[in-house]
Amino acid sequence: MQQPPSTHPRTPMAILMIEPVSFGFNEETAANNFFQRDHIIASPQEKALEEFNAFVRLLRAHDIEIHTVQDTPYPPTPDAVFPNNWISFHEGGRMVLYPMYAKNRRTERKHSVLNAVDKFMEVQEQIDLTHFEDAGKYLEGTGSMVLDRENKVAYACLSERTDPDVMETFCLKMGYRPVLFDAADRQGNNIYHTNVMMCMADQYVVICMDAVQEAASKQQLLGLFEEQGKEVFTINFEQMEHFCGNLLQVTNIHGKRFLVMSDQAFDHLGPSLVQALSRFNTILHSNLQTIETLGGGSARCMLAEIYF
Repeated sequence: MQQPPSTHPRTPMAILMIEPVSFGFNEETAANNFFQRDHIIASPQEKALEEFNAFVRLLRAHDIEIHTVQDTPYPPTPDAVFPNNWISFHEGGRMVLYPMYAKNRRTERKHSVLNAVDKFMEVQEQIDLTHFEDAGKYLEGTGSMVLDRENKVAYACLSERTDPDVMETFCLKMGYRPVLFDAADRQGNNIYHTNVMMCMADQYVVICMDAVQEAASKQQLLGLFEEQGKEVFTINFEQMEHFCGNLLQVTNIHGKRFLVMSDQAFDHLGPSLVQALSRFNTILHSNLQTIETLGGGSARCMLAEIYF
């Protein structure tokens, strides 16, 4: 049975999405994003734009408020379609800018995007963490962190892109409790972003617990989920590799909740998990194959939540 609509600001009220202009394989990010695949795909920008537009249409068809901003061709930013890594929005009109690992991703922080934000959101406070780039320390927004906004807990697996000092600064400024842990894929590589292995929703969490390295960390996470009344749905390594952890729960203008993912993620969740998650919210999924293959990110990475 579908749960009643949530009115808590933890659930997105609107979404910012960046329309790609120069999408393609980014060699700089491939250094530690093992979800990227340098496959030969004809006309990747055109295909990525088709996937982007179809995704936007799907969300808008369900009355989810989407604000799209077109990227600019110069400087070229192949990963601009993933805005949640460099910017996040929070209740009270707060906006946070984040330090990015790849130098060519730092240019995604374009004035054209920030000027567009001013048209649909009155920013009361800007918290700029980008100075950490000078010290070689990074925190890539809600890619590096999975936020439980209701309980003010920030979950993050440590990696080259997720530094504990920057995480602590974010949490101090935003009033969050940091929960740090180590996580790796089945080849032993650090998982570059927490949001590929974990999704936090209002009443449940989806997580690849096999990726969490230490038994104590697993116990801590499960204890917190129980304390917060979250039902836990675990995915395996294969499901994680197909972006079954890269999901986002959103709310439309009528207060109805949805769980958003890609076709690939939906296909690999399996009927039983799809049925279980559908008890809480309607599932929406879209084809993002080109974006996932070359970009190494999926549906959640394309969505930057906005709070008014």
